[in-house]
Amino acid sequence: MAFGALALGHGPENVLLVVNRSSAVSRGIASYYIQKRHIPAANVCALEVVEDETVSRGVYDQAIATPLAACIKSRHLEEKILYLATTLGLPLRITGSSGKEGDQASVDSELTLLYQDLRGAKHPVRGPLPNPFFGRRDEPFRHPQFPMYLVCRLAAYDLDEVKGIIDRSLAAANKGKVVIDLSADDDAPGNDWLRNAAILLPSDRVIFDASTKVLYDQRDVVGYAGWGSNDPNRKRRLSGFRWLPGAIATEFVSSDGRTFKRPPDNWNITSWEDPSHFYAGSPQSLTADFIHEGATGASGHVFEPYLALTPRPDFLLPAYLNGRTLAESFYLAIPALSWQNIVVGDPLCRLK
Repeated sequence: MAFGALALGHGPENVLLVVNRSSAVSRGIASYYIQKRHIPAANVCALEVVEDETVSRGVYDQAIATPLAACIKSRHLEEKILYLATTLGLPLRITGSSGKEGDQASVDSELTLLYQDLRGAKHPVRGPLPNPFFGRRDEPFRHPQFPMYLVCRLAAYDLDEVKGIIDRSLAAANKGKVVIDLSADDDAPGNDWLRNAAILLPSDRVIFDASTKVLYDQRDVVGYAGWGSNDPNRKRRLSGFRWLPGAIATEFVSSDGRTFKRPPDNWNITSWEDPSHFYAGSPQSLTADFIHEGATGASGHVFEPYLALTPRPDFLLPAYLNGRTLAESFYLAIPALSWQNIVVGDPLCRLK
């Protein structure tokens, strides 16, 4: 099915902007996004919650989920809202038990199920729940067919970098190359997804590498998928890419969305055997570095997601290049909700 048959005219009236009154940077992002995207006043919900990146399940329930649900319900926006835009300064992750049956999660992934919670019993919080939109390439995103919200985070290392996300999303154009970089281990799970993505994209728009080298310093990049710091041959924190407006990135990395606090300039990725050089509890690459370099959107994980529940590039990249919004494209590719995933970017961003 052609994308034209899927487009439903999603616009600012379908976005709910979530602001933390306690955070100056959250308020600043909201002000800028409202101005640039013309978000209606009724579509802005202001919460009062601590600015900490990590909160307990109780704080999430009492200070985020409950008041946000009340805001949506009081304004009769349950069906109209398709996207939630959270902001830097709003808590990022929820503590809890780890493992596939654990209840720790990203705030944003929990909020995807607020739609279901508003319509019935509260969803279970232990372990991942199937994403009903996953892999639905040929269907438009709408309610009630897909009982969820698509949640994206307007976040980076500071306010100016978030303004850059918004500005670049408005300038996004369907041009440039997609860089697909396989792991040096040819049998690594996930490499087949990268190969499939390359097959599904126009061949003249793909830079594909299956060798042991790492692709650095590419130009005119509109998309990237790879292994990030999990590629044993990668030694540089930053890719050196020249990103085009609207460019997105995804990588198979367990903890890349763990923080949006800026590391020291001399920090570099390392290994789990080198704890003295961890940053924010991990040696791994950071989602926020993509935005810092000039990408417009990226995925990440706040705790261990397990490879099978990371975004699938063979769903993400074709959807995005075919005209889906950034939010639709990432959530088409994410298998589970109430889990560790985050999506950074303007949910309305679309390659034109």
